[in-house]
Amino acid sequence: MITVYLHREKETMQGTEGILSVPALGFSCFSIELPWRDNQVSMSCIPAGEYECVRYYSNAFKQWLYKVREVEGRSGIAIHSGNVAGAEDKGYKSHSLGCILLGKSRGKLWDQAAVLVSRITVNRFFRLFEQKPFELKIKGVAA
Repeated sequence: MITVYLHREKETMQGTEGILSVPALGFSCFSIELPWRDNQVSMSCIPAGEYECVRYYSNAFKQWLYKVREVEGRSGIAIHSGNVAGAEDKGYKSHSLGCILLGKSRGKLWDQAAVLVSRITVNRFFRLFEQKPFELKIKGVAA
């Protein structure tokens, strides 16, 4: 099984910024997740750790995504496209309820941290795995 690494670098109420890499396949991109808020449902990124990710059909997105399995106290955590993952109760916008968003570059949208060129990056990432599961190792902030 191929291993994917997510190294979280910086966490603010605008989101948790990181770099996602797949050394075995020569791929890397940027990530953004919700800030760490004690693993609260729909308000926090998930805890650092090791997870299996499997392909599934999302009725919400009407497409095939990868789901992060066996996250303690959480369900429905996916990897998908989106740009921002800020704390909405602090006035920031978010395209995530705890999921991992990917992008080709970093920037700002609505004057907050963002990942950009997300759909293309997510599609490229998904094609790497040819529908097979992979292991996700998350390190850094929220350990």
